[in-house]
Amino acid sequence: MLRTIVIVAALLAGTSALAADLLAIHREARAQDAQYQAARAAYRAGQEKLPQGLAGLLPSASLSASTQYNDRELSFRAAATGTGGSSRFNSNALTLSLTQPLYRKQNWVQYEQAKTQLEQVEAQFGLAAQDLVLRVAQAYFDVLLAQDNVTLAAAQKTAIGEQLAQAKRNFEVGTATITDTHEAQARFDLVSAQEIAAQNDLEIKRRALQQIIGKTAPVLAMLGPKFALTPPSPPNMEQWVEQAERTNLQIRVADAGLTLATQEVERNRAGHYPTLDAFASYSETGSGSGLQGGSGTDTTSKIIGLQLALPLYQGGSVNSRVREALANQEKARQDLETAKRSAALATRQGYLGVTSGAAQVRALEAALVSNQSSLDSTRLGQEVGVRTQVDVLNAQQQLYSARRDLAQAKYNYILSLLKLKAAVGQLSEDDLARVNQWLETR
Repeated sequence: MLRTIVIVAALLAGTSALAADLLAIHREARAQDAQYQAARAAYRAGQEKLPQGLAGLLPSASLSASTQYNDRELSFRAAATGTGGSSRFNSNALTLSLTQPLYRKQNWVQYEQAKTQLEQVEAQFGLAAQDLVLRVAQAYFDVLLAQDNVTLAAAQKTAIGEQLAQAKRNFEVGTATITDTHEAQARFDLVSAQEIAAQNDLEIKRRALQQIIGKTAPVLAMLGPKFALTPPSPPNMEQWVEQAERTNLQIRVADAGLTLATQEVERNRAGHYPTLDAFASYSETGSGSGLQGGSGTDTTSKIIGLQLALPLYQGGSVNSRVREALANQEKARQDLETAKRSAALATRQGYLGVTSGAAQVRALEAALVSNQSSLDSTRLGQEVGVRTQVDVLNAQQQLYSARRDLAQAKYNYILSLLKLKAAVGQLSEDDLARVNQWLETR
């Protein structure tokens, strides 16, 4: 398996025509990611709260019908009244009822709660969409970084292998000591172990991406020369924090939670209020007499009226529920404050991640040039006898470390850009499209 991974990584340049870019992976994830699909189902379920709340304000109608067979035995105690007999007959009933709530405070509050719940689930689904973008980007660039590490480990192993072969030749001709050979061998063994670890890490990162898209991770487009450092706009960090206070989705969810808790207090207090309903009914009943020569009866009833109910005492349950709702309201208020503070912190972290990340990329680009010059100078010094092989090995290690650090800094910078947009509730597929322009898909 590890050998296969190495081959795949080595063939990336040759198969770039088949490479999947960030947008393609995100679209796969939208269709296949179980976590996102669960959030979508929860959103659809939440949308049903509104018609359920509205139903409490609308009339309700019911129709009932019954039929029964009656078998009665009649007997009389006084002989003068007769000898008794039996009675057998059918009776039927049909009733249509209609009730319209005129004043039910609890129902009106429940309807307002339903509208608030709809706003909350919309914000929660927006959070799930943002989370998917971040998870896809994180998994995508984790794979790219792991591939870079495999490639760099292989290149470093080749370079150290050349130094090891040279050390052995120099020892054989007497121009170097066995110490140089042992040092080169130790470095070679170390980088071989690092290469194995890098291959294992690549496999893990590809599996993590596979979990999101629901299939084997394809060859991915690599970060190309179009990558550019773009400063945050607006440039002031506090402007981003103010924006987060207005549009952060976690704050919107918590704010809706506080509104719901406040409405719940009002709904429970409504347990003390009277209710008034209008009702109407129409019924028909009919039955036979069951007696010889007797006649049956048919009855039609039409009723319309008002029903007022005034709760007087319910064992203290209403007051208890009000106290419970007030405590939950305070909890929701504190949850909102926590969400605001978390959003401000996440925004500042994202902003500093972008600005410091850009500075780090520039510094590492300069360090890469310096390390390459240092390696060239050290090799030249080794040729003229003023530098040792250990110096060359150290210079090589610093060069490859700088390359790894630069690759990671670029990926971290991109992720910080996306996290900053998420902190202010504005992360979307359009942001992925802008990042996607930095990738090489050809």
